[in-house]
Amino acid sequence: MDRRTFLLATGTLPALVVPALAQTARPTIGFLASGSPDTFVTVVTGFLEGLNGAGLVEGGNVAIEYRWAQGQFNRLPELAAELVQKQVSVIVTMGGNVAALAAKRATSTIPVVFLTGDDPVSTGLVDSLNRPGGNVTGVTWLAGELGAKNLELVGELVPSATTIGVLVNPNRPTAAAQLESATEAAKAIGKTLLVLKASQKDEIDKAFTEIAQAHIGALFVTVDPVFIVNRVQIIEASAKHRVPTLYFQREFVDLGGLVSYGASAHDASRLVGGYAARIVKGARPADLPVQRSTKIETIVNLKTARSLGMTIPPNVLARADEVIE
Repeated sequence: MDRRTFLLATGTLPALVVPALAQTARPTIGFLASGSPDTFVTVVTGFLEGLNGAGLVEGGNVAIEYRWAQGQFNRLPELAAELVQKQVSVIVTMGGNVAALAAKRATSTIPVVFLTGDDPVSTGLVDSLNRPGGNVTGVTWLAGELGAKNLELVGELVPSATTIGVLVNPNRPTAAAQLESATEAAKAIGKTLLVLKASQKDEIDKAFTEIAQAHIGALFVTVDPVFIVNRVQIIEASAKHRVPTLYFQREFVDLGGLVSYGASAHDASRLVGGYAARIVKGARPADLPVQRSTKIETIVNLKTARSLGMTIPPNVLARADEVIE
């Protein structure tokens, strides 16, 4: 019996072989989302593209553990805790600060990569954009900053509207800033703003009852995970009450909404996938500055416009990145 055979037989070789096994072990990424697979198709697709671009393939050299809150935001802490318990290599969060903060509070050691439309500094996710610090970094996309542009576009879409409704989640940390921006923009174009508040599904129905009673000329839906999760409800209510509505994401328009103007969720989530891949390969979150996705798109649904009996102004159509017939 030679020395190697003896070591194998007696079990004294682990110190020699375990490191090699550890190097080939397949890492696992935890994916924590505030919504459901149906409502997050776009971000999942973009995220996987980002991973693939960096050489990581789900089911191949990387595994992914998905956790979906299905719009029940109070479940996010327990779902984050499950991923920590599984000792995943990194936790990716989708669905705004509510998901990102749940992951951050669940662990100070496992890296966290977020996607959020809020300012990650003022909301306490990171110390600064250039030097995140700790175990958290990620990607922001233009959201609240576009409030003024959104109001201007609503004014172009429905120039006859004297009152514009703004649907906002009052529990969102940046809600006050969003409303301040929208109010200033409304004054600049000579419009009156009607603020409608909803932080959960049943409150959305109440908001549309108020919309019907107020006879507003148009509606702008601000950025929030609550509205993403319940977007079908909002689209159908807008159609029922025949309210021209502007959304912040193209996914609303794909499902029958009128017009969207905002950041590309697909582009932003692709950047998240790239960052997650870099961390899996050994990068530290503290060394990765928070990225900003700056791709903005305007999507118009002409079929919906016809159902509302309205004509999309030529200048809006000329700026559209895509027109759905």
